[in-house]
Amino acid sequence: MADAVTTAPSSSSPARTFILPGDPLRPPDTHVDVRTQELQINMGPQHPSTHGVLRVAIWVDGEIVTRADPDIGYLHRCAEKIGESVTNIQYVPYTDRYDYLAAMNNNLGYCLAVERIAEVEVPERAQYIRTIAVELNRIASHLMAVGTYGLDVGAFTPFFYAFREREEILRILEWICGARLTYNFIRIGGVMRDAPEGWIPDILKFLDLFESRLDEFNDLLTHNHIFVQRTANVGVITLEDALAYGITGPMLRGSGLRYDLRREAPYLLYDRFEFDVPIGTGIKGQVGDCWDRYWVRILEMRESARIVRQAITQMPAGEIMAKNVRHLAFKSKPGEGYLGTENPRGELGYYLISEGQPNSYRSRIRAPSFCNLSILGKLLPGTMLADAVAIIGSTDIVLGEVDR
Repeated sequence: MADAVTTAPSSSSPARTFILPGDPLRPPDTHVDVRTQELQINMGPQHPSTHGVLRVAIWVDGEIVTRADPDIGYLHRCAEKIGESVTNIQYVPYTDRYDYLAAMNNNLGYCLAVERIAEVEVPERAQYIRTIAVELNRIASHLMAVGTYGLDVGAFTPFFYAFREREEILRILEWICGARLTYNFIRIGGVMRDAPEGWIPDILKFLDLFESRLDEFNDLLTHNHIFVQRTANVGVITLEDALAYGITGPMLRGSGLRYDLRREAPYLLYDRFEFDVPIGTGIKGQVGDCWDRYWVRILEMRESARIVRQAITQMPAGEIMAKNVRHLAFKSKPGEGYLGTENPRGELGYYLISEGQPNSYRSRIRAPSFCNLSILGKLLPGTMLADAVAIIGSTDIVLGEVDR
């Protein structure tokens, strides 16, 4: 057996002494002084487990992560400055490109912010159609999250199950607006078009099938012993840390806080619907671990389906576009304001300042993925390198939203 290879020690790495057994040429009581050295490795920017163009510089000592620094900006597109350079109406399609897995929700947040400043009153039917669209998009986004999370930890089959259901939602949304990913469907003052004939019955048919298939997905992945071992008690985010880092959405609720803007600061017509706000309770491990964050997303899909059913039942006839929005192409009402909405990844906030021009004087975006990513530097040190993939996957970030 060859001697261990020694390298120059890191100033922070202590000397370690090992007994090297099994060498017949060395006396059994011989000790060899072995010093370890931190090794820096790059995860990304092109890596299937970073969920986008993200580089994470990771320092490891053996299999233990000692430091992690997310390096962002590869997808930066000056989105906020563009929001100050084009009219409010022209900017709506740009919002699709932030969290491109939840484009309907991005459209909604921006339109609501402009409508608040411009004092535009949206017809009720349009608000119900908006609700149906964004909740279906929330389900599609969560299906992508849990499906790819299975891939991250080595489960290949659930990915196909999740994409099978997501494909049905994309077909439904394509039916009403002609697009599958970046929709530009929700417009300032209402929506692009009314629900076509047969659209509502098709949604109800999908929901009936989806809820039964979600049970199938749970049997396949959620309670799978290997998946639980890879996610329970891994990447625990305490509630104190979650609040300190400004984490929102399923990550915050996974740490045990029942906070959802649809309930705490209702927009659209959410105060008319009955739905629960799932939180992590440590069923498989500690509260706030990777499994809890995954489980919250599974439960939220059921609640979104519940909201869609109620919106369909309550939806009245009427107009789908406000009558007083054409002037926004030429001028807007002066004012400023912030509005946050509950996106699939957390609180998406728009802060806009208007000086009476058709474009915003200042456009600022609070991107939930950006804030949720910030805790990685605290979360990864001390974990196994193999667990770093599971932890990053549990944050469910989208880099189009992080970098903007």
